[in-house]
Amino acid sequence: MSTKEKTNVSVKKQHIYKFVADRYTKEEDLIAVEAAVEIRLGSGPTNSRTEENLAITMRTPGHDVDLAIGYLFTEGIITQYKQVTSGRSIDENTVLIELHESVQVDTSNQSRHSYTSSSCGVCGKTSVDMIQTVPAFFSKLLSPKADASLLGSLPQKLFESQSIFTRTGGNHAAALFDLEGKLVLSAEDVGRHNALDKLIGQALQKDMIPIQDHILLLSGRISFELVQKAVMAGIGMIAAIGAPSSLAIELGKEHGVTLIGFLREKSFNVYCGKVRIADLQN
Repeated sequence: MSTKEKTNVSVKKQHIYKFVADRYTKEEDLIAVEAAVEIRLGSGPTNSRTEENLAITMRTPGHDVDLAIGYLFTEGIITQYKQVTSGRSIDENTVLIELHESVQVDTSNQSRHSYTSSSCGVCGKTSVDMIQTVPAFFSKLLSPKADASLLGSLPQKLFESQSIFTRTGGNHAAALFDLEGKLVLSAEDVGRHNALDKLIGQALQKDMIPIQDHILLLSGRISFELVQKAVMAGIGMIAAIGAPSSLAIELGKEHGVTLIGFLREKSFNVYCGKVRIADLQN
C-alpha cells in the first residue's frame, strides 16, 4: 500500500515589531502555517472508479495522509485501515485516499461538505442530531485507570512534544499516553479537530484501534466534536489543559468517557467518569 506524502512547510518566517519595556524592536518571528487542503476520495469498482472532493479544511501542512485517514474514520466512512488501498499527496494542497473496491461509500452525513475553518470540526452541520455519529467502539470499559501523579506529569510531556508550538505558539496538539505515562503518539495542527484526526489516523494505520488502554491529552479545551471523534476510536479517558463544554460533558457521560479539564501538575477537575481515577475509588 502506498502512503507517500510530500514534505510541506509547517512554519514560516515573519518580520515583526516587538514592543517591550517602552520600546520597539524589529525581529524575525516564526508563524504556524495555515493553508487549505482538499481531501479527495477514490472509490468504486475497478472498471468504474470515481473520484470526489470530500472536504476542504484549513490545516497546518504535514501529515496530510494521516489527517485524511483519521477524518474518514471519525466520519464513519471507513471502519478499518485495510479498507484503504493507498493514500498520497497529489500536490502540496491536495491529498487522495483510494479505497478498496468492495467498500460501500456513504458520504451523505459527513460534516465538511464544502469548507471549514481550522477552528471548527463540525461547521456546516444543521443540528446536533447530524453529528451524533454512531461510534464504531464504545468506551464503557473501566480501563484505563490513572492516579493524580500520573495525570499531573502529562502536560509537561505534551509541551515537550510540541515542536511547532514551541517555535510559533500557534498550534494545538493531541497526544496519546500509555498507563505508565509514556508518550505513544502525538500530532499538531492549527485546528483542534485536525490534530486529533491526524492522531487517530496514525493509530488506525498502526492497528491500535480501539484505543482503550491509553489517555488522550489535548492542548486546549474539550469540545463536543473532539469527544465524538475520541468515542469513535474507543478512547475512554480524555484530559485537557483547558475546559470541556457542556455538550462535551453530556456526550462523555452518554458514552462512559472520563473527562478531565484544567490539567496541571498538581491540580485538575474531573467532570465525568470518575470510575477511571484511581484516587477516587477509595
